[in-house]
Amino acid sequence: MKIFDVHVHIYPDKIALKASRSVGEFYDGMDMHGDGTLADCLHRQDAAGFTRFAAHSVAMTPHNVGSINRFILEARARHPDRIVPFAAIHPEMEDMEATVREIVAQGFKGIKIHPDMQRFQVDDPAAAPMMEAIEGRLPLLIHCGDARYDFDGPQRILNLRRQHPRLEIICAHFGGWSEWNSAMELLPGNGLVIDTSSSLYKWPAERAVEAIHRFGVENVLFGTDYPMWDPKEELQRFLKLRLTDAQREDILWNNAQRILKL
Repeated sequence: MKIFDVHVHIYPDKIALKASRSVGEFYDGMDMHGDGTLADCLHRQDAAGFTRFAAHSVAMTPHNVGSINRFILEARARHPDRIVPFAAIHPEMEDMEATVREIVAQGFKGIKIHPDMQRFQVDDPAAAPMMEAIEGRLPLLIHCGDARYDFDGPQRILNLRRQHPRLEIICAHFGGWSEWNSAMELLPGNGLVIDTSSSLYKWPAERAVEAIHRFGVENVLFGTDYPMWDPKEELQRFLKLRLTDAQREDILWNNAQRILKL
């Protein structure tokens, strides 16, 4: 069984443990299930039997974008058969059009943002230049939802979809971490893709299956959110969902091949 993990964070060895711990602190002290290094990530992906994964990181400032993207490309160069690179970007980049053109030219297959950490609302007009530059070029993977904040909840994601109808949006965490029910009510039927990351540990399995069918199996990607979670454990959670073998194969592999044009 081929498996693609669309949601993986990796960091340079020198800062990986600190970066991973800071993510746990951001989520009220949640324990990490990896140290965030490429070596640990590959080890855990291998142990789970995964085939390939999308690697990305979050740019906390515009200054971080270049170094993060170089690191992701270097990791891809070392493991081209395993890593699919996703670029970092920040809404305060000065020349957004040139930045996105370079990201495309470098061979990135998608772009990742985390509005809660980057502190911007996805539907804010100030973010429009970034969305316009990405629109029609690459899929945009967005961390979605957090009941503690008001940056990327389901209603703002729906607003973004209406503002930028050609933008290929992948909504992480079933469209709304800690706001799953709201996401399931507002977002299906709007041409959005979701991933399964950081949700199956908390959301009832029957509701997760209902959400998969409401969004459409063809619009669901499997993701682990490593190092937040261990790939093997996340796969086990996913395989317990009441889905057919064909549906599992689509979510674990086929959809990513089609959506990301791999």
